[in-house]
Amino acid sequence: MSRRLTNMTMDSTRVAFIVGATGGIGSALVQRLAADNWHIMLVGRDATKLDALAATLDPARTATQTLNARDFDAVQQAVAATVARWGRLDAAVNLAGSIMLKAAHTTSQAEYDDVIGQSLTTAFALVRAAAPAIGAAGGGSIVLTSSAAARIGLVNHEAIAAAKAGVQGLALSAAATYAARGVRVNAVAPGLVRTPLAARIVDNPAALKASESMHALGRIGEPDQIASMIAWLLHPTQNWITGQVFGVDGGLGTLRAK
Repeated sequence: MSRRLTNMTMDSTRVAFIVGATGGIGSALVQRLAADNWHIMLVGRDATKLDALAATLDPARTATQTLNARDFDAVQQAVAATVARWGRLDAAVNLAGSIMLKAAHTTSQAEYDDVIGQSLTTAFALVRAAAPAIGAAGGGSIVLTSSAAARIGLVNHEAIAAAKAGVQGLALSAAATYAARGVRVNAVAPGLVRTPLAARIVDNPAALKASESMHALGRIGEPDQIASMIAWLLHPTQNWITGQVFGVDGGLGTLRAK
């Protein structure tokens, strides 16, 4: 059996590297992967939150790495540590990001740099480090996080839209570059999701109502709805899907709400 086919089996040693593991979507994804017996490297900036999440999981199948995911070297070292611990890497996900709603003319250089750094630079750092490691294991899956804002013009989303459109371009190019190594690269593009990151909007009744009305299905998303799609893309049975951007957005990116 070839090395690439080996990765497609129901292997109990499947290993995932999750950046932004303690966020709303990240936590839901980690619980799904843990239930499916993945080994998981939890990656984030807050050691306390990482340890709290890890405490809910099997310690034999879980480890943590505290780092700045914009730092190429730090991400590279964390991926290497993951491979050293479990002998392989089969999947990697970037869930880092931000929500900053400002018009371009009111956005400072520092704010712009922060949005680009959190969404696009972290995604690039992950692809750079994880793709060769996944290829060395015989192939697998990388999933990046875009946004419906990269598909449709939304007021005051200039920085976010620029960053997330970059993520989509990165996913497509990386999918082409690493296909020969059996590495699949896809992106998910959510609408507004009920997470701690979106609390400023979700916890404001007027803002929430306005947001719900923008989605054709009339409601915002829940973390597990996004996690479900990501887990599906990571699974080795989805080995013929690459270079795609999946809208999980209640129709926001493609449909006009009433």
